[in-house]
Amino acid sequence: MPLDIPGATHLHSGKVRDLYELADGNLLMVASDRISAYDFSLEPGIPDKGEILTRMSLWWFDQLADLVPNHVVSTDVPESVRGRALVVERLDMFPVECVVRGYLTGSGLEDYRATGEVCGVRLPAGLVDGDRLPEPIFTPATKAAIGEHDENVSFEAVVDTIGREHAERLRELSLAVYARAESVARERGIVLADTKLELGRRPDGTIVLGDEVLTPDSSRFWPADSYAPGRAQASFDKQYVRDWLTQESGWDRRGEEPPPRLPDEVVERTRARYVQAYEQLTGRTF
Repeated sequence: MPLDIPGATHLHSGKVRDLYELADGNLLMVASDRISAYDFSLEPGIPDKGEILTRMSLWWFDQLADLVPNHVVSTDVPESVRGRALVVERLDMFPVECVVRGYLTGSGLEDYRATGEVCGVRLPAGLVDGDRLPEPIFTPATKAAIGEHDENVSFEAVVDTIGREHAERLRELSLAVYARAESVARERGIVLADTKLELGRRPDGTIVLGDEVLTPDSSRFWPADSYAPGRAQASFDKQYVRDWLTQESGWDRRGEEPPPRLPDEVVERTRARYVQAYEQLTGRTF
């Protein structure tokens, strides 16, 4: 249930975030402790997750400020959501998940095994799980409603949706953000395998980075000291939850039943991974 926040009108709740409208026309974006996997919201949430995501996004927005503007207006928010909410500007969001992959894994690996391509991009033969790609690739996806699957699409499908000029600009910005972030993460002993960005437009046409950025929810972070292609990687993100669901819980992700409740141990270990990712990347203590 969304919170009752004085002076704020609830607009929308997603898998993780709740969005409210403020009297001045700006939006209040609240990051909850909810966690999702395979398009399901899971129970229970991960303690402190909303605050970790918010702090990490703010840190990354600062690292990227010279590449692309972001939607943050203020961190001065109501006391009930302090630390896990931001006042942000209202944007016309592009209906595209801007995904960049520097390594082959996840749904990209599934597509590659089936077709030799990811989102229409032909890749060399013989790649294995976790391989670094010859160069990062832009692999967009459609935005799906809660309970439905994001679907990988080709660049030309994005062109058909938003026009070539905007599609090329989104690709350019997304690849630039990934290149910067991959370099920053590598210096800190973390492999940034892939990431998902959301971009929107101001009324004057300026393209702006919105939502969250480069968090364990929207990116795959692997410890560099144990990285080895040809197998699943240890991770600082919610891949641990995905793996528990599909490999240990007995749940069939393609069946009709909703996923089971997360055990306390999985919750605690997931929180520890999020904290470690934040601390190792930013050099700050949570």
